[in-house]
Amino acid sequence: MSETPMIVAARRSAIGRAGGIFGDLPLHRLAAPVLTAALEDSGASASEVSEVLLGNVFGPGGNSARVAALEAGLGVESSAVTVDRQCASGLEAVHLAATMVAAGRGGLYLAGGAESPSTAPWRAERPRSVGEPPRFYSRAPFAPAAFGDPEMGAAADLVAAEAGISRARQDEYAAESHRKAIETVRAGGFDAEIVPIDAHCTDQRPRAGLTAARLARLRPAFSQDGTTTAGNSCGVNDGAAVVAVASESWCADRGLRGLRIVDWAASGVDPRRLGLGPVPAVRTLLERNGLTVAELGVVEFNEAFAGQVLACLDALGIAPELVCPDGGAIALGHPWGASGAVLMVRLFSRMMRADGPRFGLAVIAAGGGQGLATLVRRD
Repeated sequence: MSETPMIVAARRSAIGRAGGIFGDLPLHRLAAPVLTAALEDSGASASEVSEVLLGNVFGPGGNSARVAALEAGLGVESSAVTVDRQCASGLEAVHLAATMVAAGRGGLYLAGGAESPSTAPWRAERPRSVGEPPRFYSRAPFAPAAFGDPEMGAAADLVAAEAGISRARQDEYAAESHRKAIETVRAGGFDAEIVPIDAHCTDQRPRAGLTAARLARLRPAFSQDGTTTAGNSCGVNDGAAVVAVASESWCADRGLRGLRIVDWAASGVDPRRLGLGPVPAVRTLLERNGLTVAELGVVEFNEAFAGQVLACLDALGIAPELVCPDGGAIALGHPWGASGAVLMVRLFSRMMRADGPRFGLAVIAAGGGQGLATLVRRD
């Protein structure tokens, strides 16, 4: 039995700075209201949910998706699984839900991600001997040392340099991301998708009046001769996002419209150039579905670093004007495990409008040299 997966609801929290509006909120309490809102928007009952799948990178462990599902009131009969594909975790959760629907294993899934750097536990290596202090570390290895495992900013500098992306072009792109986000905030363009949590319903990071000239004053953040700065990079952020993925027959029985998940792909590249991970994934999707870049109406690309995004867009022949029309992660923030799901929420919000484009694409890179891409269609 084969079913077509559809997105029938899509919600997210506001995105806060680490230590900001959600600074004291545990991961499960950040995710639970978003799960509840997506379920309510779908019109389904908790008993109809086949499973909850949530991406997370730096959480407390213990299957955070299950804790969040119980907090959301889905009941002890519900099941849940936590997914880790680093920054692509939220989109991977959506892919897994789509795969389950396509296989006929269930009619409705809640999939997305949540991240709370504000409340994430510290990480420390176990001491080798009694009396030796533990060594704290910020992240696990993304690749064996022999392959190269650079820090994200250093990798972004390398990708930008090899692709010939100038500092000026990166700053211009970053300033435009903030301009678009502020414009959308003022127009109320995010209001319908954001779930108020503790009365917070506005993204915390976008800055009005941020220009390329102002960004040009910032020093390189990762290497003396680099072009990546705090201004043309994403932030460290708290947030959650969830979509309801249902089978086409489930939607038909209820008279619901949705956003069709046409296809999805994952790819791997050199871990030292991890930001280029999405390029082969996008090429695979377009070739497999007989589409060209010209047929895409909108691309939601996770803006980890402006140089990395521009390098990928140049390689794929995608015009920057097509990307993140309401601003992306440079302006809104990058809550790692949730960011891929945020892309899907943004696509749903834009494409389900009466004048929405027919085809859309979600694109994200992940540590270790991986990329995910998702093709959706509005019928």
